Amino acid sequence: MDRDDEGVEVTPGRRRFWTAGVALVAAAAGGSLAWWRYRPAPLLSGAEEAFWSSRFEDPQGLELVMASWRGQPLLVNFWATWCPPCVEELPLLNAFHDRERANGWQVIGLAVDRASAVLEFTQRLPLHFPVGMAGLAGTELSKTLGNVSGGLPFTVVFGRDGAVLHRKIGKVSEDDLAQWARLGA
Repeated sequence: MDRDDEGVEVTPGRRRFWTAGVALVAAAAGGSLAWWRYRPAPLLSGAEEAFWSSRFEDPQGLELVMASWRGQPLLVNFWATWCPPCVEELPLLNAFHDRERANGWQVIGLAVDRASAVLEFTQRLPLHFPVGMAGLAGTELSKTLGNVSGGLPFTVVFGRDGAVLHRKIGKVSEDDLAQWARLGA
């Protein structure tokens, strides 16, 4: 049998107990850190109004006025062509837009990218919803909406009243979209 520094006998059962305890504490600490790091921060004062007063050009240069979608549930997705999780979730957003449009939903993509890259990308994967060219200003806007890290993708769900209902940093899932569809109903 092994003995510790104080001469106490260390049995295999005791060693397993301590190893499991240390692993549990490490897992809890890691989970807490991940939750803290990836949770959206509170909205900055005036963030919703700043969003609704925003205007963006689409990749062809036509103006998108965010206020024109006020009064209906709106899913806004900040993305970029160089962001793998962003690209992976776009087919889900296309499907959500197609499925929920009859229920009054609108999806808007705000690209934190160059117009030429977005035009080239959308020739390969056509998007069924409007895309605005947000550029670096999109990162700042997303930060006011709670994305303190400025990471992509970042999704914000607005209710019919124009208030933020939900935010997510990271790739959306079918479960997220189903939950949000119920929120906006």
